[in-house]
Amino acid sequence: MTNDLTENLFSLIKSLSASEKRQFSLYVGRIGVNTDSKFLNLYKVMSRQKKYDEADILKNTGITKIQLSNVKTHLYKQLLISLRLNPAHQSIPVQIREQLDFAYILYHKGLYKQSLKILDKVKSLALNHEEKNVAYEILELEKIIESQYITRSMSNRAEILIKETTEISELNSLWGKLSNLSLELYSIFLKKGYCRTEEEANEIKAYFKQQLPEYDHSQLGFRERLWVYKCHLWYSFLIQDFLGCYRYSMKWKELFVEYKRLIPLHPVSYLKGNHYLLESLFYLNHTELFEKTLKEMEDALRDPKIPHNDNISALAFLYVYSNKLNLRFMQGAFGNSDELVEKIMEKISKFKGRLDEHHIMVFYYKMACLYFGDGNNKKCIEFLKKIIHNKSLEMREDLMCFSRILNLVAHYEAGLDYHLDRLVKSTYKFLIRMDDMHEVQKEMMRFLRNLPDVSPLNIKNEFKKLHTTLKQFENHPYERRAFLYLDILSWLESNITDKPVKVIIREKNERFAR
Repeated sequence: MTNDLTENLFSLIKSLSASEKRQFSLYVGRIGVNTDSKFLNLYKVMSRQKKYDEADILKNTGITKIQLSNVKTHLYKQLLISLRLNPAHQSIPVQIREQLDFAYILYHKGLYKQSLKILDKVKSLALNHEEKNVAYEILELEKIIESQYITRSMSNRAEILIKETTEISELNSLWGKLSNLSLELYSIFLKKGYCRTEEEANEIKAYFKQQLPEYDHSQLGFRERLWVYKCHLWYSFLIQDFLGCYRYSMKWKELFVEYKRLIPLHPVSYLKGNHYLLESLFYLNHTELFEKTLKEMEDALRDPKIPHNDNISALAFLYVYSNKLNLRFMQGAFGNSDELVEKIMEKISKFKGRLDEHHIMVFYYKMACLYFGDGNNKKCIEFLKKIIHNKSLEMREDLMCFSRILNLVAHYEAGLDYHLDRLVKSTYKFLIRMDDMHEVQKEMMRFLRNLPDVSPLNIKNEFKKLHTTLKQFENHPYERRAFLYLDILSWLESNITDKPVKVIIREKNERFAR
């Protein structure tokens, strides 16, 4: 494709459902467009194309090359108008915006009373559904009208409008600060992962304390409380306070229990809250509660109140299948993975345009771990290569580091140790460049580098020595990060006891459950 407009138009046309296509046909008929209209002909040709083909368009539409850009722009606009009119897209925010547009039209026609009547009604709707940014716009238009046309409906009308505007303005300002802080913390997490040292953790703590705005919790509505919980959640993830993660993700979920009516309006936030609760339970290793929460999320996705659009479908796949993989790790259920992996790969292909590179790479890493746990090291290496050879991945440095460590271990387990020395050197250089050489990684690198020279008779002793060394880091506040990505201790124990990794992990989980 030649430019953004072409790509955007083509992807929009391809995303249309059957009902949306019917709606567009009805819309075009309603505005009285004849069948030879250039934008309609362009739509018909692009609809049947599997791949954008400009030569085919010029040949079958009667549009010249000079006209094509303008016709594309017009078609794109008409498609958006048609989608806006579709009942499936008539959400509360869209309805509020529509009513505000009507109020502006009436105001410009000098029909002040009619405009104010609409504004008063839509303001209540906006506030009831936590749409405070639009509520502020509504109040500003009310003030403009009141300054030009004295309604005399209330003696203290000016004071009421000023008070309402001040309150909403303060809440909107707080919301802006909280959303900025949440986004910044999320950005740090994507780039760096968890805090690697006490110094990094102290920097995050100081930054969070400095940036978190003051607020009176009793004065906060749904929207402000949601962003408070988001900020605290990302802060807790960064400093590896998983109990804090659980506490704030649970508050997040309970907020939607309190405001059930807002679930259809904020389905993405609702699903995210459930997902982060599952993440917290995964790191705390609460298998039973994790399984129960995952089932609740899957049941909720079948609720007709939750919109079933392309965005929700992609997120549902991401959250459900990511946590299905996590549940397998918790249970030590690594066997019979092919069917699940094939289903995930199909859905990655289906939703590729809606999933970012970061989440796809996380899936690859988890699937690599699944095969590693099942002893299928060659399959594990296949998925790790997708991450290691990804030159565009600039986030989650920790994911890149542990992918390389696991790659070394999988090569050794698969008997592909003839070029282990070269892999060790390249991995070591990468970790130095990433500034991610912790004690766990150093010990692993030292062990793997010396492994080819160890006598088969002494190999178990070497595994035992490494296990003793690494065991002391299992509960270390920052070194334990290594065990979140790769259960090195269970791998070592499997080599010491000659039991498969999946058996070791399953036994650990059973002991933990008791």
